[in-house]
Amino acid sequence: MSYTVAALYRFATLADPDAIAADLRTRCADLGTCGTLIVAREGINGTVAGSADAIATLVAHIRTLPGCADLDVKYSTANSAPFARMKVKVKPEIVTLGVGDLDPASQAGTHLDPAEWNALIADPDTILIDTRNAYEVAIGTFEGAIDPETRAFRDFPGWFDDFAQGLRDQGRTPKIAMFCTGGIRCEKSTALVKARGFDDVYHLKGGILRYLEEMPESESRWQGDCYVFDERVAVGHGLALGDYSTCRACGLPYPNDAEHICEADGSGVWPHRN
Repeated sequence: MSYTVAALYRFATLADPDAIAADLRTRCADLGTCGTLIVAREGINGTVAGSADAIATLVAHIRTLPGCADLDVKYSTANSAPFARMKVKVKPEIVTLGVGDLDPASQAGTHLDPAEWNALIADPDTILIDTRNAYEVAIGTFEGAIDPETRAFRDFPGWFDDFAQGLRDQGRTPKIAMFCTGGIRCEKSTALVKARGFDDVYHLKGGILRYLEEMPESESRWQGDCYVFDERVAVGHGLALGDYSTCRACGLPYPNDAEHICEADGSGVWPHRN
């Protein structure tokens, strides 16, 4: 069986996430999907896999939820089930940043398509920030991007506040371009950056995954592979399967042609030798 994989998210106001999650659990069980969906008052996020018809039915239903008609979905395929089971969770945030009073639905930076993105990050005056974690950045990123070296997304606000103070000390208010795997972390992190007083803020619409899907490799500014949160581990241009595995002890990715030494200390550093 070939699996259709849908990575999706939408920031929207959901008044009763518990009821929505209960309904989704029933629907997903009936459809035979696998993966994870996270529901919160701020919206929905997740990656699910199943037959093409099952995923189409599930996505169509999610689009009927309040504010979710424009649900962002990125599709790919897998030859085997990329997840062991189906989970639907209710959480305070659909992606944990730990900063209150942000409304990504209305405060996020300006979306750019891949061609516009290439033009922006080619400008030497643009500050390019990778909002992902260190182990993700280690296997691929955009040329010239700053790596905050975070272990978790909740570490990003502290890093940015220190970085922003340096910009203020220099009297700089530059263009800031930010990117992540599928776009959700950028929606939230650009809202944070704008709340911190920076107005010229942009992010890559659909994230790295859409960029790799749409941008010809000959015109690409991406280097390496992109880590994904399923059994594929990493993908490259055209969303072709990368050559990586995940360590079952520490959870970090490593190339299949390289020795992996792990003591499962949770350091978040890749490659890691302890």
